[in-house]
Amino acid sequence: MTTLPAAKRRRKGSAAKYLIGLGVLIAAVAYLIYGNLNSNLVFFVTPSEYKIDAARYAGRTLRLGGVVKPGSEQYDRATLELRFLISDGSTDIPVQYRGAVPDLFRPGQGVVVEGKMQGETFMGENLLVKHSEEYKAPQPGDQVDYKKLLEDTR
Repeated sequence: MTTLPAAKRRRKGSAAKYLIGLGVLIAAVAYLIYGNLNSNLVFFVTPSEYKIDAARYAGRTLRLGGVVKPGSEQYDRATLELRFLISDGSTDIPVQYRGAVPDLFRPGQGVVVEGKMQGETFMGENLLVKHSEEYKAPQPGDQVDYKKLLEDTR
């Protein structure tokens, strides 16, 4: 019977320890990445998608995308409070936002609001105005193309 010298036996044991340690380290890093990614995930939804599955999004931070419904916007310069309806053409959700309003904000414009629902009102924390990369001057009497504007917000 042949026996391994003591030095070779130690090397075999230490290699197994390194592999086990490396496996534990990889598992810990994967857990941290997955856990943080899942908790920091912010969903993008349209008003119709929100209404269909409101329970799924309850209490979560969301990005609500749609179009500013013409005639719905109310802005108080003293308090910097903006209220408007965000629409996808079939469903409207009231939005309340406090802060600086982007220069491109206007009725019929595509917007994305990040925040949470409180009751029936979406309380926005961030307001982004979306626009097409192509400039086309609006013509008198043009109708808002909700589907195209929603595509631009995604």
